[in-house]
Amino acid sequence: MDGIRQVFAGMPWWVKWVAVPLLALFVFGGVITSILGALIGLVFKLLLFVGLVGGLIFVVKKFSGRTSKSSSGEW
Repeated sequence: MDGIRQVFAGMPWWVKWVAVPLLALFVFGGVITSILGALIGLVFKLLLFVGLVGGLIFVVKKFSGRTSKSSSGEW
C-alpha cells in the first residue's frame, strides 16, 4: 500500500482526481450501471407494490363500508 502512495505522490493532481476515476468508470462502468439499475428497479417495484396494495385496501374499505351500511349483510 505504501508503494502505491509513492507512485501517486509524483503524479500531477489531475491524474489522481480525474484520470484514475475516469479509468475506473470505464473499466467497471458496466458493473456499476447494472447494480444501480437493479437497485433503482427494485425500489420502483417496491413503491409500485406499496401503492397497489394501498389502493386495493382503499377500494376494499370503500366498497365494503358502502355495502355493509346499505345492504346490511346480504352476502
